[in-house]
Amino acid sequence: MATVLVPLAAGCEELEAVTIIDLLRRAGVTVVTAGLEAGPVVASRGVVLVPDTTLDEILDQDFDMMVLPGGAGGAQRLEADDRIRQLLRRLAAAGRYTAAICAAPKVLATAGLLEGRQATAYPGALDGLPGLQPSTAAVVQDGLVITSRGPGTAMDFALKLVQLLCGPAQRQQVEAALQRP
Repeated sequence: MATVLVPLAAGCEELEAVTIIDLLRRAGVTVVTAGLEAGPVVASRGVVLVPDTTLDEILDQDFDMMVLPGGAGGAQRLEADDRIRQLLRRLAAAGRYTAAICAAPKVLATAGLLEGRQATAYPGALDGLPGLQPSTAAVVQDGLVITSRGPGTAMDFALKLVQLLCGPAQRQQVEAALQRP
């Protein structure tokens, strides 16, 4: 069974975080949510999220994928956290997936994972960053790096992650149960 780490930082976009966590769990993926510090996380619209653990508690664990929810405040906190950069680099070096949505693809860029890659993000989030190929697509996969635009693309993004980790049949099963048009 695939395992995914979703770090949660104050100011994260709750629609993205919950959509990612929910759809991956519907697909049978083991999702571990980790706060940058102990205690509940207050998201960008005031929704309180309770992480499974803290980032310090899982630093030595292995994951198949790490997914960063966006939200300007949350992405800034993720970007400033050296542990996040180290985990991203470690997963990338091990040939594992790294993914980010909205403002969080900038965290991937800061960690050096978008150099020479095509990526998408919330408008303006990647402006002025050298060495990447910006896209306006809803979801972009370039090798083992997956990026997405924002809250409105969260479901497409999460379903793409399900497909990568569990295959197209599992994606289809999860999507069918959602009753999407």
